[in-house]
Amino acid sequence: MNDLTLQDRYIPTVLGRLRLRVAGQGPAILFWPSLLMDGSMWLAQARHFAPSHTVILVDSPGHGGSEPLTRLFTFEECAQCIVQVLDALGIDRTHLVGNSWGGMIGGTFAALYPQRIGAAVLMNATASRAPLRQRLEFRLLTEIVRLLGSFRGPFVGKAIKAFVGPTTARERPQVAEQIRAALRRIDAQSVYWAVNSVVPARPDQRALFGRIRTPVLVLAGIEDPTFPVPETTEMAQAIPGAEFLVMDGTGHLAGLERPEEVNAIVESFLQRSGA
Repeated sequence: MNDLTLQDRYIPTVLGRLRLRVAGQGPAILFWPSLLMDGSMWLAQARHFAPSHTVILVDSPGHGGSEPLTRLFTFEECAQCIVQVLDALGIDRTHLVGNSWGGMIGGTFAALYPQRIGAAVLMNATASRAPLRQRLEFRLLTEIVRLLGSFRGPFVGKAIKAFVGPTTARERPQVAEQIRAALRRIDAQSVYWAVNSVVPARPDQRALFGRIRTPVLVLAGIEDPTFPVPETTEMAQAIPGAEFLVMDGTGHLAGLERPEEVNAIVESFLQRSGA
């Protein structure tokens, strides 16, 4: 589907007005991106799935065209946002594909609202709290970025290194350019609240994920510098019956780095799970 047409929708939620881009018809698939990225990171997935599904690309709270954040939030509020999006669109159930923050929230949503979800693909994510050093580093980083008013200089390089492994850096330099473009769109004041909610204030969700009963595939990148394979493995082990797959040559943004491979994996999993 080379001439993909996405319709903008703006939905009021507990975390402000969210911008969605919607295309296609059929069973719904909702895509939630990583921190610092917006729904455009899923354009390759939208093109692939829109001929057979209703595709919903979310600009997550405080990102892209969504309303800026002014406070910390909980993961439960993020899951409530998904419910409010589905209600506004008149959709009873959706499959969910999430990356990093989206993967964490996908697990929260699956655990809390089992009647609203079909299957979930949770990529490059974690179910654990951030370690102390990471919590302190991210608090300091976000304070500096907020004072500067934007991501600039060494902070752009730091963000790219957190997302991109050596194979992607070497073979697909366009991915780094897409990340830079996303960073230029960031509202530093808004993203301050998002990063502090998702990293320093992140809860341990392993016990909650033990309540998940929907089909789940956990996807890891062998070169993910943010959530290494052992951490993602632990997340998969917390989810009863979850499948687990490690992608070679992949960092933290699997759907952006290897779109064709991810599309095939997601499609196969949806068919295999009977969802």
